[in-house]
Amino acid sequence: MAQSGVPGLGCFIMAVLMSSHQTWAIKADHVIIQAEFYQTPEQSGEFMFDFDGDEIFHVDMEKKETVWRLEEFGRFASFEAQGALANIAVDKANLEIMMKRSNYTPNNNESPEVTVLLNSPAEVGQPNILICFVDKFSPPVLNVTWLKNGKPVTTGVSETVFLPREDHLFRKFYYLPFLPSVDEFYDCQVDHWGLDKPVLKHWELEVPAPLPETTENVVCILGLLVGLVGIVVGTIFIIKGVRKGNAVERRGPL
Repeated sequence: MAQSGVPGLGCFIMAVLMSSHQTWAIKADHVIIQAEFYQTPEQSGEFMFDFDGDEIFHVDMEKKETVWRLEEFGRFASFEAQGALANIAVDKANLEIMMKRSNYTPNNNESPEVTVLLNSPAEVGQPNILICFVDKFSPPVLNVTWLKNGKPVTTGVSETVFLPREDHLFRKFYYLPFLPSVDEFYDCQVDHWGLDKPVLKHWELEVPAPLPETTENVVCILGLLVGLVGIVVGTIFIIKGVRKGNAVERRGPL
């Protein structure tokens, strides 16, 4: 990924711990996080709320509106987007001050880990979702492309915002709805400032290989042998039962 200018990142994270235990040690059952950042030279920022690692909402900086991760959340709560915009303006001013004080020392680049997952077990022709999980990276700048048979795919794709981690790095999810097919394969291509070249994670439907003819013959022979052994053993038990019954009849009652 091409990088121009001195990368700078200003982050603010506030955590609210909720616990039912009364103890001197800090032990939280649930955590709500308010996370925001502004960075250069991308000139971009983000404001979001997180509950136990899952996004509650974020503010779309271009549309200047609150976007709830699930529509149902917006029915029970509200958030004024203008408050987030004001915070980002303060973050931008603070970042300029911090960059001057640090003599414009660039932010460290942490390269991402990339994993491709399935939403559910794959079946031919059944709708599914490919998930590209990009984790443990900084700064929050990514260029991610889905490829189908080597060609870019844009229809139906979606993504989360940058999600904060406890170690001050970031993670993000990318989604691609698709129909599994033996004739198609997919790749998630990820580019980041911390990478020398883009990372490509591959996925294709794995169809069990048919058994060789020799293997099928061996299985059939083994099945026949097991059946014959069962017949022989059963016959022996029947003969013994008949002999025992005849012996009891010859003795008669005591």
